[in-house]
Amino acid sequence: MENEKVMATHKSALKRIRQNEKRRLRNRVHRGAMRSQVRKFNEAVEAGDAELAAVELKKAIVTIDRTRSRGVIHKHAASRKVSRLSLAYNKLVASN
Repeated sequence: MENEKVMATHKSALKRIRQNEKRRLRNRVHRGAMRSQVRKFNEAVEAGDAELAAVELKKAIVTIDRTRSRGVIHKHAASRKVSRLSLAYNKLVASN
């Protein structure tokens, strides 16, 4: 943060900038973990492996819910993601 130009001059505003940066980095970690888990599920679906997809779906749902509970994503966004993953899994199971 030292290399960045900061417009704020008030002590409270400088603290808020520091807090926001910490939260941004923390949120990035959680969002990345969620995306990785969703990607693993999608790879299992594309491979046509229903058993692996079922395992990865459970993991993905848990990760999405954990991300939502931490306030990284909105509850409706989490619900939408879970719904789409479930739909993809159901299509996979129905086609087999």
